[in-house]
Amino acid sequence: MSITAERRASVVQENRVHDNDTGSPEVQVAILTARIKELTEHLKLHKHDFASRRGLLMMVSKRNRLLRYLARTERERYLSLIQRLGLRK
Repeated sequence: MSITAERRASVVQENRVHDNDTGSPEVQVAILTARIKELTEHLKLHKHDFASRRGLLMMVSKRNRLLRYLARTERERYLSLIQRLGLRK
């Protein structure tokens, strides 16, 4: 239940800050968002998959921590990221 390497590469390409960027908060949040969307679809079909539900909750928490960090340190990057990913805040 992970995103494919091609999908991950395209997400990194769309959200990177500079050419060699693979670990900025924007990229991490975008990858987590893609994984969260995929896992949400899985859980719609498999309602009793509680182990995956726990993993989903951990990913959502991690994304929330990264977003709070970004909002605290660089507000403009935070605002552009949530707009680009379609997140509510």
